Amino acid sequence: MTTPRTIESAAAALRSGEASSVELTEEALERIAALDERLGAFIAVNEAGALQQAEQADADLAAGVDRGPLQGIPFGLKDILATKDQPTTANSLILDPAWGEGYDSVVSERVREAGAVIMGKLVLSEFALGTPDEEKPFPIPRNPWRLDRSPGGSSSGTGIAVATGMVLGGLGTDTGGSVRFPAAYCGHSGLKVTYGRVPKWGCVPLGYTLDSIGPMARSAYDCGAILNVIAGHDPCDPTASAEPTEDYLAGVEGGVAGLRMGVPREYFFDHEELDEEVRSATEAVIDTLAGLGAEVVEVKLPHSDIAKEANTLTMVCEAFAYHRMDMGSDRWTEYGKGARNMIGRAALYSAADYIQAQRFRSWYAKQAARVMADVDALVVPMTHEPAPAHKPPDMNRRLTMPSYAGPFNLLGYPALALPSGFSSELGLPLSAQIVGAPFAEALLVRMGRAWQQVTDWHLQAPPDDAPGGEEA
Repeated sequence: MTTPRTIESAAAALRSGEASSVELTEEALERIAALDERLGAFIAVNEAGALQQAEQADADLAAGVDRGPLQGIPFGLKDILATKDQPTTANSLILDPAWGEGYDSVVSERVREAGAVIMGKLVLSEFALGTPDEEKPFPIPRNPWRLDRSPGGSSSGTGIAVATGMVLGGLGTDTGGSVRFPAAYCGHSGLKVTYGRVPKWGCVPLGYTLDSIGPMARSAYDCGAILNVIAGHDPCDPTASAEPTEDYLAGVEGGVAGLRMGVPREYFFDHEELDEEVRSATEAVIDTLAGLGAEVVEVKLPHSDIAKEANTLTMVCEAFAYHRMDMGSDRWTEYGKGARNMIGRAALYSAADYIQAQRFRSWYAKQAARVMADVDALVVPMTHEPAPAHKPPDMNRRLTMPSYAGPFNLLGYPALALPSGFSSELGLPLSAQIVGAPFAEALLVRMGRAWQQVTDWHLQAPPDDAPGGEEA
C-alpha cells in the first residue's frame, strides 16, 4: 500500500477499499517507531488504543456507518488538551497530574466521535509558551528537515508529526502563532481560527483573551475537514462564539476569481529583518492568486509592529494570572528556563501596561475592520525567516524580533499558513499566510485550495534521515 499523504486522499482510499484504517495506523506506528526518537514529536503514544480505534473505524465503514473524512485517520493531539485515556502534561512538571484525568476536552471528544484514530499526545513548548529545556524530562523537538533547526512552537510535535506522516492531521493551539509557526517551519498547512470559533474547554489556558485551537495538516482542504468537526459553540466554554458554523469545504473548489486580496506592505514586506527569499515566495503567492483571477489591492494596516508588542504583553500577563500562585511558591525551578523567563517577566508589568495594551488593541481592531471592509483577505509572509537554528533560547531576542502572526491573534482574526517554497541554502520550508475577517475560515480554505491546486509545496516530505543531527 502506498500511504496517502493527505486526509483527503486517505479518506477516499478508505472508502474505495484501497486501504484500511488498520493499515494506515500500522504504517503511522512504524513511522513513529522509526523517527520519533530523533525528532521528539510524541510525549506518549497510545499504540493499543490506536489499533482498537482503527479496527472500529474499519468495522463501522464496512457496516455503512460513515462518520466523515476523519474516520479511520491517524490523528494527534497537542498535550495541552485533556484526553480520557491518556494523561495531560502541558510539557511541564508543574501541571497537576490529575488535571484532565478521565475526561476529554470538547475538541478531543469531537474528533474521537468523528472516528479519528488518536495516536497519542504530542510535544509542545511548556504551557504553550516556554522553549525546549534539556534539563527537564520531556522530548526535545527537532525540525524534520534539519535537526539543527527549530520546528517552531508551541505546537511543535503536531508540526513534526504531520510533516513526517506519523499522523495525517492534528490539533494545535495558537495564542501568538503556535499553530502557524510549526506549520511554516515544518512545511505544511495550519489554520489559526477566529477567536471563539472552536471551544477551549479542557485545554490548559495560556492567554485567556487570545487562545484558539486549530487544525494542522498537509493541505488547506484537510484543515477545512478538521474544522468541520471541531468548530461550533459549547456551553462549557464562555468564550465560545454562538456564531453559526458552516460547511468549510462546501465552496472549496470556488477559486479566487473576483476576490479582492489586500497586501499591507508596511512592516509585513519592508521590515529590515525580513528574509529576501521569504518575501519573494510570498510575492509569488500573490502573483499566482492574481493570475487565477484575484485582484491585488494595496492597503495600510498601521502600527502592526506595536500590535505584535501588545499581543505579547497581553499573552504573558494573562499567562502570569494563571501561573501566579505556582510562580510565587518554591516551584519556580520546576518550570523550564524558557517558561519561567517568559511568564515571570510579566510580574514586571503593571496594570497600567496591560490596560494600555488593551486600549491599543481596540484602536487597532478599528483600523483592521476598515481594511477588511474593502478586501476579502490579506496575504502576508508567515515568518520573517526560515526555521532558525536550534540553540539555547535567547528570550530577549524572542521578544524583539518581528512577528507576522501576533497582530492577528490580537485581532482574533483567522489566518491560514501555507507552504510557499524552500530556501536555496539549506532547503528549509518557506511559508505565507492568508488572513481573513472574523469567521471567514471557509474563504481562507478556498483560497488555500486554489494555491495548492497549482503548487505541490504542501506535499513535499522531509527525508527520514534529515541532516544536522551532529550539531543538534
